[in-house]
Amino acid sequence: MGSVVSFTILGLFTGAAYAIAASGLVLTYTTTRVFNIAHGALGMVMSFVFWDFSQRQGMPVWLALVLVLGVVAPATGWAIQRFVTRGLGDGPVSVALVVTVGLLVGCIGLATQVWPPATRVLPPFFNGSGFQVASTYVTAHQLITVLLAGVVALLLYLLLTKTQIGTAMRASVDNPELLRLFGGKPDRVAGMAWAIGTSLAALGGILLTPVIGLSYYDLTLLVINAYAAAMLGRLRSLPLTLAGAMGLGILQSFAVAYLPSDGLLSGIRSAMPALFLFAVIVLTPQAQLRIGQVKGVVSAPLPSRAKQLGAGAGLLTLVALLATSLPDDALLLVGTAATYAMVMLSLVLLTGYGGHVSLAQFTFAGVGALVYAKLGEPTLSGLVVAALVAAAVGAIVAVPVLRLTGLYLALSTLAFGLLMDKMIFQAEFAFGTNNSLQAERLSILGTSFSSLGGYVLIMTVFLVLMALVLLALRRGALGRLLIAMRDSPAACGTLGLDTRWFRVGLFALSAGMAGFAGGLFAGMRGTIGASDFQVLSSLPLLLLAVVFGVTSVTGAVLGGVGLTLLPVLQSSNPAFAGLIFAVVGFGAVALGRDPNGLANRLFTLGRTLRPRLPAARRTADVPEPDEVTEEVPAHVAS
Repeated sequence: MGSVVSFTILGLFTGAAYAIAASGLVLTYTTTRVFNIAHGALGMVMSFVFWDFSQRQGMPVWLALVLVLGVVAPATGWAIQRFVTRGLGDGPVSVALVVTVGLLVGCIGLATQVWPPATRVLPPFFNGSGFQVASTYVTAHQLITVLLAGVVALLLYLLLTKTQIGTAMRASVDNPELLRLFGGKPDRVAGMAWAIGTSLAALGGILLTPVIGLSYYDLTLLVINAYAAAMLGRLRSLPLTLAGAMGLGILQSFAVAYLPSDGLLSGIRSAMPALFLFAVIVLTPQAQLRIGQVKGVVSAPLPSRAKQLGAGAGLLTLVALLATSLPDDALLLVGTAATYAMVMLSLVLLTGYGGHVSLAQFTFAGVGALVYAKLGEPTLSGLVVAALVAAAVGAIVAVPVLRLTGLYLALSTLAFGLLMDKMIFQAEFAFGTNNSLQAERLSILGTSFSSLGGYVLIMTVFLVLMALVLLALRRGALGRLLIAMRDSPAACGTLGLDTRWFRVGLFALSAGMAGFAGGLFAGMRGTIGASDFQVLSSLPLLLLAVVFGVTSVTGAVLGGVGLTLLPVLQSSNPAFAGLIFAVVGFGAVALGRDPNGLANRLFTLGRTLRPRLPAARRTADVPEPDEVTEEVPAHVAS
């Protein structure tokens, strides 16, 4: 009985901290319609700031707390709303997700740059104080956390329902133009909401830090628990959010206490928040997300068939030259870039053409790599089987969430990625006790590509073929249907198109492409492990795909090269490793509103320079028959 009480108290403590963070997430969403994926990362940064003030600079704890919660966090939240997320609530869900994911990655990079990895300890409030409840010792820090959760919930309820500011916050969501006509200022209201929300994220992080330590990734990922609690409250109910956070904290505490520490069930202990999130998303009714407004956007041009073949032949020629001149370590980078480019092509299909965001593409690549290695059949048929299994997994993920779109769909992929990471990839039956699995290189029609240079070249061949097939799909009727469903699902529904099962097929095809790339990657590396396919790796993948252009094949290839060079730049410049990561994240924030990315800037530059070339002047005004540049509406959020 005593152990039950002990673990209940521990669960209430962690649940209370989740509730505080989730309350800030609900506040920012209900007032601005922007779901802040970076909520946990902001709490992590503020926890480091609090440690810096109170431990490194020696400020009194109360003064450090006042400065962080009353000055630094609100100012940061206001600045983010003013310069980063302003206007995102009126646009597509996919854009808001990409921008806030970029903010998350940028915060991690900023924290690692300002506070390099080291052992840091943040003592709990009133350390050493507490009291006895039956056979359980309750610390003052735990009691303060539980009390603060109730106080925060009550104050937020009173703010939103009993004050003019709260009324203005709710009105800014329902009809900001009408609020403006009555003398209100929606931007000021939104800035205030983000200031309060960031302070609550900071408070949640500070309360949890004495328990889990100052960790860049643990504090950032703890917001998954806040996501689950906020989803139970359907992103608007503070009482349900509080109840969900408390319930999740108790479930997680009991799972650690009573589930075995080895075997299949051991994964549930660490995967409980992701399980809870996935169950909440699937079982609860979808909240009514805002309907996006249609705004004209010039799409990336579709190249002519001659240009496609010429570019593909040029890429193959370049890789063939590199394969004969580069050492093996450099060739591994070339093959890795080809792998990343193929995974990004799956995002071009899913996000660029289909308008859906996946936060788990590397997980599907991991499924393909795992199946390829386990089959022990290094042939083209084995690679196809690996891709088909990954496609089936993608369909299985999409089927339970058929009725979901936008934000809910993206979060379901994040929950799935975490589940796979904790319960499958880290299990002994997957990559073994040493977290290492052997894979042989591919052979086609009896021809074995044992040399690294030849294998990288065949990977590039598959990359070019995948790109050509994707462009052919985009040019045809199926591609036009994809764009139509992306831009106006409501209009497609009125025409009788069933977009739900079409979405399942789209997810399956995208996952199959990623799984195909994962199988090729396993053959190239020879040895793979769970660390190669962590769900966090999908975040910079998505960001660089958007930065370089998630609507074009060129953007995917450039993004694959960029993602490959990122760790190289970090390792060669360790003093600026965090800064490089921050530049990528904040660069995605700056470019996240333009899905055509840097590739489209290159296309524009090429069209500008082409008439100035002597050979092109005579035909500058004559478009090529197969080249298409069309103006289409942007993604329409559901």
